[in-house]
Amino acid sequence: MRIIKIFDTTLRDGEQSPGASMNVEEKIMAARQLVRLGVDVIEAGFPIASQGDFDAVKRIAEEVQGVIIAALARAKEQDIKRAYEAIANAPKKRIHTFHSTSDIHLKYQFRVSREEALKRSVEMVKLARSLVDDVEFSPMDATRTELPYLLDVVEAVIEAGASTVNIPDTVGYTLPEEFGMMIKAIKERIKDSAVISVHCHNDLGLAVANSLSAILNGAGQVECTINGIGERAGNCSMEEVVMALKTRKDYYKADTNINTKEIIRTSRLITRITGISVQPNKAIVGANAFAHESGIHQDGLLKEKMTYEIIKPSDIGLSKTELVLGKHSGRHAFKSRLKELGYELTPEEIEVAFVKFKNLADQKKDIFDEDIEALISEQTNKVVETYRLKDLYVSSGINSKPMAALKLSIKDEVIDVIEYGDGPVDAVYKAIASATNTKSNLLKFEVKGITGGTDALGEVTVTLQEDDIKVRGQGADTNILVAAAKAYITALNKIAYRKRAPNIQTVKIMTDECCKIDN
Repeated sequence: MRIIKIFDTTLRDGEQSPGASMNVEEKIMAARQLVRLGVDVIEAGFPIASQGDFDAVKRIAEEVQGVIIAALARAKEQDIKRAYEAIANAPKKRIHTFHSTSDIHLKYQFRVSREEALKRSVEMVKLARSLVDDVEFSPMDATRTELPYLLDVVEAVIEAGASTVNIPDTVGYTLPEEFGMMIKAIKERIKDSAVISVHCHNDLGLAVANSLSAILNGAGQVECTINGIGERAGNCSMEEVVMALKTRKDYYKADTNINTKEIIRTSRLITRITGISVQPNKAIVGANAFAHESGIHQDGLLKEKMTYEIIKPSDIGLSKTELVLGKHSGRHAFKSRLKELGYELTPEEIEVAFVKFKNLADQKKDIFDEDIEALISEQTNKVVETYRLKDLYVSSGINSKPMAALKLSIKDEVIDVIEYGDGPVDAVYKAIASATNTKSNLLKFEVKGITGGTDALGEVTVTLQEDDIKVRGQGADTNILVAAAKAYITALNKIAYRKRAPNIQTVKIMTDECCKIDN
């Protein structure tokens, strides 16, 4: 049975989804969960892109153990040296460098010849190999590259020191049979001199199918993201390719090192961090993936699960949440539960979370894991609290204009504001804007119930923009209006923080021809 390596690029390519930028703490939390999931490689980021991305990669390299930490770099000396600087302290490290090879890219974007592209690729692989033992090279836009030239590039970079060659379908152009033939040709050319990796985009909805076709034809590594997030239509979905291999071992004769029972938890964490919801009918992790409404299906399931379910929900960690905590629970039990859920917090952070937990326990009878995760997610979203919600009163009725009475602390000053709006949320947000004297634009407002019941914890996610700063804030509370206020204030705190420290950013800032990297 072949073991296919899982190269997770959620923190790099996945983060390039519009609005999905993560701060350093969020990236570290996600990286630790990826370790529990069992991925082989974490592509932590693109260090040359910004100071924020460099800091995130560096801290992941220093604090996250047990996997290979990869940093992306263009085939440029300054990129490769910056990547090495970021991952230097990682016990297991990899530099992943790339250069386009398709005539379309070489002519219109890079304006270099095939010969020059090949020369640069070889030179930069040699430089990377002088710094680390593990080097990966990607011929960007490989699926639109003429095969003879692609084979020459792949062979040359392996001779220069690359131990992994990644074949990216950068624009999601290829088809399964076509891609399989390309991987087969590369395998026949290089034999076992390097691992063949694949990185497929989903523009035609074929990223998973193309990756599986590549595995059948010799690929030994798949580059993918949690929930399939990523540039444009996204990347190959990690959970889909992993469960396809696990479910159809008879056909693929391959498996992965993934602990599939961590799939749901990882999916939900990435959703909370990025604010990108999973569509209900998404394979494996969608809300309806194991829901059956048809009477015929329900009849079959009641008689035998395997009649309509090819995957056991428990195999991906989907099971009924057990109630383990309540308002009488102490710090020790709470701390132990946080550890079981995969959160590693400082004593100060645990104390803050415990107070929030106690407050929630006074409001609702049953505390579920999802409730705790929402509270932790809300907490980790905060930066420095310039603004803090002290109290909120909202009135609204059929024949009365919605009103919000807000008490907000700004540093050491407490401000009381009353505002009216078209609806209760509008009134709350006008009150916050008035109290803070800010003029941010609300780009997105999302609300969802974390658990069932009328006492469910509600979670609100907002996206704000002020000038060129775009941020996301989250808030959770049994009172949905309080959750909405918390989310808005969290976002304003992020904007205030970014204004004070403009170099601490997660937005990608490039200075030359490669503004965004699909790879």
